[in-house]
Amino acid sequence: MKSIGSLAMAPALLLLTGPAAGVQTVQSAGNPILADGRYYTTDPAPVVDGDTLYILAGRDEAPDGVNDFIMNEWQLLSTQDPASRRWRHDPGIVRPERLFAWASPGRAYAGQIVKARNGRFYFYAPVEERNSDARDRFAIGVAVSDSPRGPWKDAHPAGPIISQRVPENNDIQNIDPTVLVDEDGRVFIYWGTFGRLRGMELAPDMVSAKGPEQVIEGLTGFFEAPWIMKRKGVYYMLYAGNNAGPDSPCTPALYHACQAYGTATSPLGPWTYRGVVLKPVSSTTSHAGAVEFKGKWYITYHTADAKGGGHFRRSVAIDRLEWDDSVTPAAIRPVVPTIAPRAAPRPGRNIAPAATPTAGPDALPTQFWLKSLNDGIIRAAPLPPDMWSSWRGKDNPATPWIEYRWPAPVTLNGSRIRFFADQPAGAGEGVAPPASWRLEYWDRGWKPVRGAGPYGTSADTWQTVAFPRVTTRCLRAQFVASKGAGVGVQEWEALAPQATVPPPAPKTAAPPCDRP
Repeated sequence: MKSIGSLAMAPALLLLTGPAAGVQTVQSAGNPILADGRYYTTDPAPVVDGDTLYILAGRDEAPDGVNDFIMNEWQLLSTQDPASRRWRHDPGIVRPERLFAWASPGRAYAGQIVKARNGRFYFYAPVEERNSDARDRFAIGVAVSDSPRGPWKDAHPAGPIISQRVPENNDIQNIDPTVLVDEDGRVFIYWGTFGRLRGMELAPDMVSAKGPEQVIEGLTGFFEAPWIMKRKGVYYMLYAGNNAGPDSPCTPALYHACQAYGTATSPLGPWTYRGVVLKPVSSTTSHAGAVEFKGKWYITYHTADAKGGGHFRRSVAIDRLEWDDSVTPAAIRPVVPTIAPRAAPRPGRNIAPAATPTAGPDALPTQFWLKSLNDGIIRAAPLPPDMWSSWRGKDNPATPWIEYRWPAPVTLNGSRIRFFADQPAGAGEGVAPPASWRLEYWDRGWKPVRGAGPYGTSADTWQTVAFPRVTTRCLRAQFVASKGAGVGVQEWEALAPQATVPPPAPKTAAPPCDRP
């Protein structure tokens, strides 16, 4: 996938401009668009008006280490040329309680702005209904404006247009609306999460239900974040997929998601699954929107790649979206996400990033992510995909292990490991520090690393093990679990005797050490 722009490696520059309070002109260095950590942007929804591409985004405000979607307002990014990397940032364009008199503050989740045939803009926003007696108070309201920048006014003051009570009873969480205004003037809205997707036709007034709610099926692995679009007479639905497993084309880890898509020849289906557009990114959630702008297609999505970023501090990125018209219907080519150039890593002893991680003796549970072992990321409040763990609910292995395989022999004289635990030492449930552990290396069979120690087991701190030099292609950490509890590891380092520039990650998996 093509990168947009090729500006020199430089930090993003923020310049105050214009009369609106807080409006900034941003010269971005690449993805994510806003990368310095002052504003986090999430759940992007692009919309085009004339010569300008706008991206509606929520704002993540969770403090570091807080695992919750703290989102109080929406903001706007806009540009006349994505390749220029020059953006206008309108922060805080509206808040839920100021948009709708019936809404509670906070929970400014993923919405979308669309341009109607009457030339006005309609903002479909999922918010919490303040006085609702529904089991789940999320509802979708609609605001209207003459500009994507607002000011916005409630287009349906009587209340939400979709909830668990209107226009008909449902029992799903009513969020993530996406809307299509078709060439014939018909309007369709889709919404849903947690594997349940609904669709419905709206009247030309953009707020009234014209048809009944329909269950949308056929989109393999649908989890949330639908995005409807149309190209050359074919309807396309992007969505966050979550059909996890070791052989899944989407994601190996349950908490991660990919961006998959399906097609249909009519707005409400039937839908046919077509594949994966974007593999899991650095944030657990995946939310995308795509649009054609000045003859080119772009996909917007969010990641955890900004300074101080995380799963609840996400930031919007944009890349080209390309099509394969040699097949019918045209296929969306897989997107390779781009990222702004980073400073060269400092020399260090850790050569684990150049290894292929694996684990045993049983298959990796889908709650966890093997790649987290050597990704170099330590989080204050990790989620399951931020670690490897042997926990699988019951019948946890008594002697699990993790292993690094290098494509060629390496010399080591130390290791550091950071255990995760949600139970105290000696516990027989959940994830607890191991009762003990040791290092082994491959030399025509697995052998103990002699002279190694100490083997500390406390969680949430580095446990450093030193030993005389060994040269090997494979290193293994062998654990004895605590009374049947799981073992958890956030990060595991393999230390060379001298500091070097960190080697790159292998492009292909290194073979087991019992193979030449």
